[in-house]
Amino acid sequence: MTVPGVTSASGAGVERISVATDGTQGDGDSVGATITSNGRRIAFSSSAKNLAPATPATGARVFVRDQRTSQTTLMSTLTPPMQPPVISGDGQYVALWGLLQRDTKTFLSRVSSASTIGINCSGLSCGQPSLSADGRYIAQVATFNRPPSRQVIEVQDWQANHTQTVAQFGHTVAARPSISGDGRFVAYQDGQAEDVFVWDRTDDTSAGPIEGPSKAATLVQISKDGNKIVYLSGSDTYVQDESSGADQVVPNARGVAIDPTGRYLLYAPHDTNGPSLALRDLETGTDEIVSNQPASAGTDAVSAGGRDVVFQSTADDIVPGDTNGKSDVFIRHLY
Repeated sequence: MTVPGVTSASGAGVERISVATDGTQGDGDSVGATITSNGRRIAFSSSAKNLAPATPATGARVFVRDQRTSQTTLMSTLTPPMQPPVISGDGQYVALWGLLQRDTKTFLSRVSSASTIGINCSGLSCGQPSLSADGRYIAQVATFNRPPSRQVIEVQDWQANHTQTVAQFGHTVAARPSISGDGRFVAYQDGQAEDVFVWDRTDDTSAGPIEGPSKAATLVQISKDGNKIVYLSGSDTYVQDESSGADQVVPNARGVAIDPTGRYLLYAPHDTNGPSLALRDLETGTDEIVSNQPASAGTDAVSAGGRDVVFQSTADDIVPGDTNGKSDVFIRHLY
């Protein structure tokens, strides 16, 4: 179904990403895809055991699909991810959040070698990572005490072994940091107060709440260029221009991702009679359908310029030969 003001993407190319190097479809569910700025590499998590050699027999793992070589690579066997993975804009690193004994930890994998290291933090547990474009800076949440009673949002330059504190909260309600491509800005939320803030590395200060004092907000993400922040309030999505402070409203929609340039917003309409995912050009106000079938996506799901969108779906009629009865990851080429 095509809704008013929305262009059908039926002619745009779509491929299944959650396959082995030889094209074999996965024998388990695949979810949580993120894409590099140039659209070449996609990271996702999957419980499939036949996507790459040496995949552990139990639990989901993180994989990277290289669109240029058609190679699917297992990133880490250390732990199942607790949330979707994060790939750096240049495609060199993948971060995941996993369990380490009683606590959690951020793990960082180098894509070229699939070697993995643990990233420390100031607390007992570390997690909810967000990567700069080159993978050098990691924004994450450190939680303290057992059971957890407070949290700190930190930015770690893991190459220089240097950590900066962004914010501290006396609670553990979701903080959800999102870092800009150059590592200068971190958008984050105070989940208890339902406010969104932006931290600036240059002067080590935070501004906000960016939504104003009179409404509750939930952070989606900051664009990699640092110029746009997407947040949810009520049933609407807001895209704030950081240079002017002006908000662009996308009504009756849940924003899920913004492209690195801040121009294209991926959103899920609340109206279930239309498409499940659409991509809006914020400059022209026009939309492209990403999926008419039931589908979902997460942050960092759009490549630069809105050229490609990655998403997950259990629908079996998106591409030919989908007979595994599982959730799969797809990429739609739009521009």
